[in-house]
Amino acid sequence: MNYLLKDIPERTQKPRQYGFTMAMDKGLSCRQVEDFISTSGDHVDIVKLGWATSFVTPKLKDKLKIYADAGIPAYFGGTLFEAFVIRGQFDDYRKVLDKYNMPFAEVSDGSIEMDHDVKCHYINKLSEQVTVLSEVGSKDAEKIIPPYIWIKLMQEELDAGAWKVIGEAREGGNVGLFRSSGEVRSGLVEEILTKIPFEKIIWEAPLKAQQVWFIKLLGANVNLGNIAPNEIIPLETIRLGLRGDTFMHFLDQKKAE
Repeated sequence: MNYLLKDIPERTQKPRQYGFTMAMDKGLSCRQVEDFISTSGDHVDIVKLGWATSFVTPKLKDKLKIYADAGIPAYFGGTLFEAFVIRGQFDDYRKVLDKYNMPFAEVSDGSIEMDHDVKCHYINKLSEQVTVLSEVGSKDAEKIIPPYIWIKLMQEELDAGAWKVIGEAREGGNVGLFRSSGEVRSGLVEEILTKIPFEKIIWEAPLKAQQVWFIKLLGANVNLGNIAPNEIIPLETIRLGLRGDTFMHFLDQKKAE
């Protein structure tokens, strides 16, 4: 940090098991990635190349090398996994992971219908090759999954070999964990947390109000994902109580101790 301030929430240090910030790269150029890392690299733990953008991204290997050289792992979005699976190309997907030396893979079923046992089989197989993140929740705004089903799916995917589970929100923050307005389905989140450890969940929260809600609920070291590159530093200030939205939150906690 550039100067001393007292009573700042303690942040976990990289490489960390929780307190994660996952950034969403929707097609940055190599030069933009270099600029992004120069300003925000210290606060980013992992980068998702959104949905199937890697299929059309120019200079993909060069871009991935920039992230790797900075010590920031990148991975392909779950929709790419689904695109391969629905075409009967799972083995080809595994070869793509090897070709690009991917340390992580995301398994999701937000766009396709998939038996959950089959999804868990994919998680198990891929966990022999890479570290697996599995995404729970549908991209269909009309599909409302009850809390007990979220819990069941998350636990089974962790048991199948997922390192962490991701709560679906899309890049717009208006499905899955959230209502179409972007409002958090608070009862759902709180019920999930009665059964699934908070450090095992990455909550997709692309909107500032969503980030604030999770930080106030779970503290500075909640795992948050789908963060736009230009929102990484603003998010870190929210985590540290240095933006108006959480300015008094951590100071009030300190006074109460």
